[in-house]
Amino acid sequence: MRISTLLQCVSVQGQSCNRVNYNKMRTCVLKGPTTDPGYVGRVEYTGTYRSPFTLRITDLREEDSAEYRFTFKTDNFEWGHSFPGTTLSVTGLQVKVTPAAEGQKTLTCITTCTLTDNPTYIWYKNGQRLDEPTSQQYSSNNLVVLGHSADSYSCAVEHHEDLHSPAVYAPKNTSVSVSPSGEIVEGSSVTLTCSSDANPPVDKYTWYKKNVTSPKASGQSYSITNIISEDRGEYYCEAQNGRGSMNSTALMIIVAGKQTSVLTAAVGITVVVLVLILCLSGLMWFRRYTGGSDATTDTQESAYVQESNLLVQ
Repeated sequence: MRISTLLQCVSVQGQSCNRVNYNKMRTCVLKGPTTDPGYVGRVEYTGTYRSPFTLRITDLREEDSAEYRFTFKTDNFEWGHSFPGTTLSVTGLQVKVTPAAEGQKTLTCITTCTLTDNPTYIWYKNGQRLDEPTSQQYSSNNLVVLGHSADSYSCAVEHHEDLHSPAVYAPKNTSVSVSPSGEIVEGSSVTLTCSSDANPPVDKYTWYKKNVTSPKASGQSYSITNIISEDRGEYYCEAQNGRGSMNSTALMIIVAGKQTSVLTAAVGITVVVLVLILCLSGLMWFRRYTGGSDATTDTQESAYVQESNLLVQ
């Protein structure tokens, strides 16, 4: 969507340009998607000495927000510095989530400035436009939805439907990772970390141990120091934001006693030693077998040579 703002210098009764007429002293518009650096390819300046001068800016960005002022410059003089400029504010759309009645949330489509020309708002659910009125007027910048729904919602402004706000949704893909991984030895430490995809971002993490009613901790990470055998079990986290919450799958923590670990290490060493002994025994047997065959072959060859010499004589 191409969006523009106009600045004009108007000639009066055939005289030289002696005043500046801005179509609006303050303008608030939506930013458009673009990848051009600076103003390259986005600015068009038109006008003649006896017609309005127009500055057109397309694909607006937030950094285009500024006061714009018209000046008139010739080889002999420069004019217009004393006139006030026009203020352009460029904003994006965001969805704010606030509590409503029990089990519900109010979604509000907000901007950093008040949009010009009283726009009509459009709401989207899971990427599909809401065409039917809901409990509130569909074209309002407010929308009431179920508080713990897994649906995502975004908003836009009519005639600028391609400029969506980011979608808001409850936490999803919630999971737990552990460091270090594998078997944990008594007396060591372990850290569990919860991750989740959510918008707005997760504002509360809670840790639970399966079959234990009360929470174990809060925060994105949960550390257990000087771990003991009673700490073994399944752990999971709950991620929560303004749209809802989601639990991760449970992660099993296995705690091995120190004696068990020493015994496991001893068994491992014993197995390695036995394998080495078998390998050495096999090698010695192979060399002995190979050496014996060579001796027999040499004896047979020597006897054959002696017999050949007698026949020649």
